[in-house]
Parts: sequence; structure tokens; C-alpha cells
Amino acid sequence: MLRILLLSDFTSEYSRLMLRGFLRYSKEVGGWSFYRIPLSQDDRYENTVIKIAQKWGADAIIGQISNVNIQRLKSIGIPIIIQNYTDRVSGISNITGDYWGTGIMAANYFLKKRYKNFAFYGTRTTVWSREREDGFREKITESGHNLICYNEEYNIRYGSTSDLTALGKWLQELPKPIALFACDDAFALRITEVCCLNNIRVPEDIAVLGVDNDEILCNMSDPPLSSIVLDVENGGYQAACHLHQIINNRDLPQFNITINPIRIERRKSTEGYAIDDPLVLSTIRMIEDDNNRQITIKEILGQVHVSRRVLEKRFKSTVGESIYQYILKQRLSWFAEKLITSDKSVSEVAFDLGYEDYINLSKAFKRIYNITPTQYRNHYCIQK
Repeated sequence: MLRILLLSDFTSEYSRLMLRGFLRYSKEVGGWSFYRIPLSQDDRYENTVIKIAQKWGADAIIGQISNVNIQRLKSIGIPIIIQNYTDRVSGISNITGDYWGTGIMAANYFLKKRYKNFAFYGTRTTVWSREREDGFREKITESGHNLICYNEEYNIRYGSTSDLTALGKWLQELPKPIALFACDDAFALRITEVCCLNNIRVPEDIAVLGVDNDEILCNMSDPPLSSIVLDVENGGYQAACHLHQIINNRDLPQFNITINPIRIERRKSTEGYAIDDPLVLSTIRMIEDDNNRQITIKEILGQVHVSRRVLEKRFKSTVGESIYQYILKQRLSWFAEKLITSDKSVSEVAFDLGYEDYINLSKAFKRIYNITPTQYRNHYCIQK
């Protein structure tokens, strides 16, 4: 019987998904027992963890640990996996994330919507917020735009209720319309709440995007929050698998599990576009409508009542690519999303979306994503 000590924020969707993957692995192999200790800012927390670990005879510790003496914990002599918080920890196994890549994904999403103004809301006290901001800034700056930032002194989920007056003033003074990326859903929810207090429209004035896809927080928001979905459950599963190997063979090296961003769950907080041309805007809305997954340029022309030459010229001038290229990327985006949310075969997913020529679809997918649909699914899909 392996005894695993869990230190986690059990109210967080991220931590719950991590634990779900961890527990799924433990059920597959059997013979695991758990003792959970909620996170605490108490100065005696470290002593509590050590005391319980020793008294219970724990075989390993996994969880979010910050502001404690890691070397002292390691002195217990059992494997420890750290869920990154303030920083990555050297000399120990980390559950970390492609935080930078998450920021890049957010920037690409908003740039596609043609925004010219960009903001970030987070805290510099956590590695995941810092690197999400840095990745977001890199892409925004590379595209010729500036980024306006507001960072809290603490993670507002735990250490601060934030200065609502100062935050409201900052939001009011932002150029509009603007695309705002928040470091996680708790921060994104704070933005929509303060916007409501200050009569700022979301998404018309400020489009808001969070991270974690916490269903409760996202749907508490008015309007509901769009959010970046992370491959957390699979990360928890992989962490448990590696931990099991280390428990059985103490000579194995430390490891890092990287949680990747997968896709964006679109809700009303990012429903708008920063596009002034009504013809181009209506065309994009038709293309991105879930009910129009097989829409053709001919069908679009039948609804906008202008010549193809006029529409193509105005569309490319505004968006920077042809209508065909835009439609293809949107279709591939839907296909990619279904690959990791469906149990059907890759060819069946393509057929369900109306694609009879799977070979050409696969070639187009590889041109855009640099890997085949099967490789994409194998990389991101949660193990069943």
C-alpha cells in the first residue's frame, strides 16, 4: 500500500483536474492511499506537513508548496513533486506549464479578432502569471502593438481582495475597444465584476479572456468568461505515473511534467471583434458560426449581396488574408478541437464535420499545425 500526501487548493478547478488525473492512475494500478492537507499560510504549515508525513509513514508528497523550506521537506527522504506557484524549484520534480505558450495563444486569439489595444491583469508574485504576461507581451509587441499591465501585489484568490477603486480607474482609462488577458479565471472574473461596477461594457469595450476554464467561475461572470483550456488532467495522470516509477526506483532522475494549453473555450466575454467594416464583420461572424461549419464563399456572397471582388478586397485589406484561407483555418480549428474532445476515430471526426476527403484535410492540417491529426491527438488527448 503506497501512502501519498496531497497538499492542494481543493477549491481550484486546476487543482481538482490535476487530482482527478492523479487519482485515475492510482485506481488503475491499485493499492494507493491518500491523506489530504489543504493549503495554509500558517507559519507552522511546514511543521504540520512533516509531522503528518512521518507519523503516517507517507511514501511521497505531491502538491502546491510555497514559502516553505524545500530542503527540510526533502530531508524526510521521500519523493516530492512540486506544483509550481512562486517559482520553479530546482533539484526537485516539478509540475509546471507552458505559461509562455499560453500567453502566445491568448495574443493570437485577440490579434485574429483585429484588436489594436491590449491589456494584461495578473500578479508578478507567481511564475505562471509572470510568464503568461511575458508570452502575451512578446506576441503583441512583435505585432507592432503595446501592452498595458496592471499587477496585483498578491494572488487575489488567496492574499488580497484588491483595490477595487484603483482597478476600476485603470479599466476606465484604458483605450477602447481593448482585449484584456487575465492570468487565470479568478482574475478574469474580478475584471468583469469591476467592469459591471463602473458601467464598462464587456465585450464591447473590454473583451476578457481567462485561463483554466473553471466552469463555476466562468459562468458566475456576466457575461460568461472565455477561457484557455489546459491539459491538466492528463498532466496529473503523467505525474502519478512518473512518481510511481520513482517510488519503485529511487535512482531515477527528477522530472518535470509540463501542462500545455489546448484550446480556447469561447463564451460571450470575447464575442466581439475590433473591426469597423460592417461587411467584413458580418462575413467573419458567418464563418465562425458553429452552424456554418461547411459554409462556402458562394453562400456568403448570397447573404452579403456584393461582388466577390469587392468582398475579397475589403476582407483581405482588413484581415490580412483571403476569405478561403480564413475559412480553412476556422475549419481546422474546429477539427483540432474535436480531435481532443471526441472518442471517435480521426476519420470519423472528419466525417462528422462534413469532410469526405480526409486525405486533403490531413494535409491541410499538417501545413497549419506542423503535425498530423493523429500526432496532434496523441500529444494532447487525455488517456482513457
